[in-house]
Amino acid sequence: MAYEIPVTQARAELADLINRVVYGNERVVVTRHGKPLVALVSAADLELLEAAEQPSEERAISSVAAVHTIASAPGEQRRFGIAAHHRDPGAPGAPGVGG
Repeated sequence: MAYEIPVTQARAELADLINRVVYGNERVVVTRHGKPLVALVSAADLELLEAAEQPSEERAISSVAAVHTIASAPGEQRRFGIAAHHRDPGAPGAPGVGG
């Protein structure tokens, strides 16, 4: 639940409100005539909000880009009839590398 405060009072207490948000992990909603006008949130909350706005495809691409490759187990290669092995193009002994 967010702490609500009228805009006139928020002007006078801005430094205290910032401390409540940053150190107290609170969210502050500034109101005018009883209606929400703006919200003060921490930078961490803002990052979460902005990440949620990203299209799901962008999030999937960025999460896949963070995945590291792992060598498949020899047993799995035999199980699926995989004869070829992937080699990193920059690895020693790879075609076209080192002669």
